[in-house]
Amino acid sequence: MTGNDLCSSPDIILVNPWIYDFAAFDLWAKPLGLLYIASYLRQAGFGVHLVDCLDIHHPKLKTRPSIPAPVRRRFGTGKFLRQRIPVPQVLTGIKRSYYRYGMPVDLYREELAAVKEPAAIVVTSLMTYWYPGVYEAIRMAREVHPDVPVIMGGIYASLCREHAGNAGADVVTASRDPESLLMILKDQGIFASGVRVESAPHCFYPAFDMLHGIDYICIASSVGCPFRCQYCASHFLRPQFIQRKPEEVTGEILYWHKKFGIRDFAFYDDALLISSETHIVHILQSLEKYWGSIRFHTPNAVHIKGISRKLANLMYRAGFKTIRLGLESYDISFHNVLDKKVAEGEFEQAVRYLFEAGFKGSEIGAYILMGLPGQSVDSVVETVRLVDRAGVFPYLAEYSPLPHTELWDTAVKKSGYDLVSEPLFHNNTLVPCWDDSQKKEIPRLKSMVLDVRKRHAYGAVQ
Repeated sequence: MTGNDLCSSPDIILVNPWIYDFAAFDLWAKPLGLLYIASYLRQAGFGVHLVDCLDIHHPKLKTRPSIPAPVRRRFGTGKFLRQRIPVPQVLTGIKRSYYRYGMPVDLYREELAAVKEPAAIVVTSLMTYWYPGVYEAIRMAREVHPDVPVIMGGIYASLCREHAGNAGADVVTASRDPESLLMILKDQGIFASGVRVESAPHCFYPAFDMLHGIDYICIASSVGCPFRCQYCASHFLRPQFIQRKPEEVTGEILYWHKKFGIRDFAFYDDALLISSETHIVHILQSLEKYWGSIRFHTPNAVHIKGISRKLANLMYRAGFKTIRLGLESYDISFHNVLDKKVAEGEFEQAVRYLFEAGFKGSEIGAYILMGLPGQSVDSVVETVRLVDRAGVFPYLAEYSPLPHTELWDTAVKKSGYDLVSEPLFHNNTLVPCWDDSQKKEIPRLKSMVLDVRKRHAYGAVQ
């Protein structure tokens, strides 16, 4: 970083807390918003210290032989460290083990204590039902630095603002604008002592360089989503859909590839293929020189309507290795009511274009929503069969009811859990909007899905 510091800068600790859940997997999962904040604060002149509780590359973990390294898979994904912990009292009826995913508690305390006099501690939050990890991170931060203000933000803080008031933070913010954090810090009497002047675009990229290891880079070429799916909170969290300039995205990809040797890039977009000719097509064509040396993944799913024959061919040549399609359901009446994303025959056509381009069945996955209020088991079965006939991989995505979605009120009425008062009941493991007779069918549905994936593995069906 070039530029001048006028004097010593206030130190800010940024915390990505543990995941508390029955299951968690690193499917290109990084706290992208927090990394943008880190970059912003660093550029504003603050000393920034990132404590990522999900860090599997922390150098001190190597000195602890009792902690086995988590298994990693292709393209940078893999398991987190985990420690089994008691199931929360309200979830004791769920006969599954419950875990704290991430670094040991004592290492977290060490990381906090390493910053002697922080001016503030900023804690992010993700899934609403992961809030116990947020609460624990804040509680321990207060023990280590009792007089330091704690600021909490993120998805849980935005969707469950009232409940988040119990977290123990001094400030809970629903804003996702880094400038608003600067104003909060000023309100706490915390000012950057100097401004680092740097015009290079990379200074405003998310601060992946602050991580102990980079397995992949998460790229957001846009924020928000033009669709208004009734089960999704994207429109509440990001009311406006804004696409970045293609050349900015290309520059960011090449920066991480050239400077850090990164090959795998996961698009975090909710609507990557919108206005494809002026956006993703331009991005990929600008990277033609690097086709074969970089790989792309779409864990958030792409819209089926956006897959044309031309785009499928371009995506294949550009190096897409993980295609996830937002199918959700075979039932067209479902789409007519809940999301208006897919018309009859469009899924089969998109898959056909992808196969023609050269993709294998194992590289193409279709997300299938399960557990929606009013959804039948037979509807899920028929959707799995549709994906099976198409020759690609089905992936069940259990529905998690979320406040501020259009389906929320229906979910509250349908569920046997108190969704309003207790975010732990939003956990998709509970399948909270299905009754007991439907839940008994879930093992059969999961078995169907695994059987289909086994038969279509390695592109056996083309």
